[in-house]
Amino acid sequence: MRSVLVSACLVGRRCRHDGDHCEVPWLREKLIRKGYEIAAFCPEEAGGLPTPRSSARIAGGGGGAVLDGEAAVLSRDGSDVTRAFVLGAEEAARLASVSGAGLAILKDRSPSCGVREIWREGLIVSGEGVTTALLRRCGVRVMTAEEWSVDPDSR
Repeated sequence: MRSVLVSACLVGRRCRHDGDHCEVPWLREKLIRKGYEIAAFCPEEAGGLPTPRSSARIAGGGGGAVLDGEAAVLSRDGSDVTRAFVLGAEEAARLASVSGAGLAILKDRSPSCGVREIWREGLIVSGEGVTTALLRRCGVRVMTAEEWSVDPDSR
């Protein structure tokens, strides 16, 4: 059975910053039907942040810049939560390696999991989150649920 790393909020776990989820109703069933074992994961919780928590944004670049020490992740109240985001990304990469997941389906517009877009300086901009950047550096293919629904045989 193939393993896929999935943002836990997309499969119904209440782990978003506001304590809610953003479940994609068809995702779990379709992944199982395609023969995937789901490794649901929230990098922000894995990095030690509570749920609920203050929303966060990347300041000074994108996820890759955070990993390179050139940008920071700041919570709404101004606290620097960069280390928690990096720890969560490292745990996601470890889980992908241990489980053999070559594919990750992540929540877009998240400072952790953003695939195509992130919040930066109060705006939605093109870019990737911290976890997405690290997974891609490790050779994991990262997609949104919508992208995967168009091409479900992607690996």
